[in-house]
Amino acid sequence: FFFQMVVSNIRYGEGVTKEIGMDLQNLHARRVCLMTDKNLSKLPPVNAVLNSLAKYGINFQMYDNVRVEPTDQSFLDAIKFAKKGEFDAYVAVGGGSVIDTCKAANLYASSPTSEFLDYVNAPIGKGKPVTVPLKPLIAVPTTSGTGSETTGVAIFDFKELKVKTGIASRAIKPTLGIIDPLHTLSMPERIVANSGFDVLCHALESYTALPYNMRSPCPSNPINRPAYQGSNPISDVWALHALRIVAKYLKRAIRNPEDREARANMHLASAFAGIGFGNAGVHLCHGMSYPISGLVKTYKPKDYNVDHSLVPHGLSVVLTSPAVFAFTAQIHPERHLEAAEILGADIRTARIKDAGFILADTLRKFLFDLNVDDGLAAIGYSKADIPALVKGTLPQERVTKLSPRPQTEEDLSALFEASMKLY
Repeated sequence: FFFQMVVSNIRYGEGVTKEIGMDLQNLHARRVCLMTDKNLSKLPPVNAVLNSLAKYGINFQMYDNVRVEPTDQSFLDAIKFAKKGEFDAYVAVGGGSVIDTCKAANLYASSPTSEFLDYVNAPIGKGKPVTVPLKPLIAVPTTSGTGSETTGVAIFDFKELKVKTGIASRAIKPTLGIIDPLHTLSMPERIVANSGFDVLCHALESYTALPYNMRSPCPSNPINRPAYQGSNPISDVWALHALRIVAKYLKRAIRNPEDREARANMHLASAFAGIGFGNAGVHLCHGMSYPISGLVKTYKPKDYNVDHSLVPHGLSVVLTSPAVFAFTAQIHPERHLEAAEILGADIRTARIKDAGFILADTLRKFLFDLNVDDGLAAIGYSKADIPALVKGTLPQERVTKLSPRPQTEEDLSALFEASMKLY
């Protein structure tokens, strides 16, 4: 049994975005694609990048049509733009939606004869290994959530099947992640909260995932080793450190937009958790979140300026977390108890067999304190939707098989039912 640690280069500091123009000069980039979304195109992070490109005379074209929570069609639109532009470098400025879209555009523009489903995760796509060289991609995250600047994963809604899926390959990870905490200052409260919940679940899921040495057999060739390999000694370090930062700073970052220390630390925590889960993987909270996002009916979250119904990714992930960790804790209960203690639980008299309930209660209290919607029912779901939610979870084998405890369809139904109401 082996595991492999793969991470993007990361550069951190207030105002570090101003170096991007020099980076592109150093890469001898002649035609640069700058990718963002319509909201961000008017905000300071994109402006900082544009100033640096102008200062160093970088020739670029801007694509600002990225969809928040991308779909296969929005990926294809960006891919078409990238193929037409014949770019030799990419810069993505935004949250996970923008960075993931840019990864896909870079991949398919670099492999122009490939069909879209060639690289999409099985069983929905063919899950082929990426063997073509990609162009340099510099990612500039503006949220503190996905950790997409460190990972080889790009997630989208596959509209035909109403499920989220994605592309997972080390080959698509950004060349460089520019982590500039100044960019988090323009984030509204609910975006800080929901992106922070993604960090929380990245850390919890990767720390409690099936260990790497209990996974299915060693691949016949290293190129086939999955990006998500199970919990491992290096990912554990990053996951626990990210969890400690979340416990200390997330509430502060949400409640006070002027708290630069809290927002800067959450920006780092997002990258730390990304390094952890980008190699260990996530499991049931994420697997179950994809149909919660994909089957959304009319829910429109506060602080998101979008023209379509949307369950923000971090919210879709965290709403099932109390039920999930109560379920998985019978395997490695000591890890679940350790996580509960980091998040503020007093475990001095706790019994190891109660680890799952203690972590679930700790999470519920955490979410209640932050005014999170009261379960799936509050975002438009009912018991009648459970069969469809289970059906949407089943294709997410890439992550669900990393759950430390195997689950049946009945188990998934019970987890969705338990997540309808949290408090």
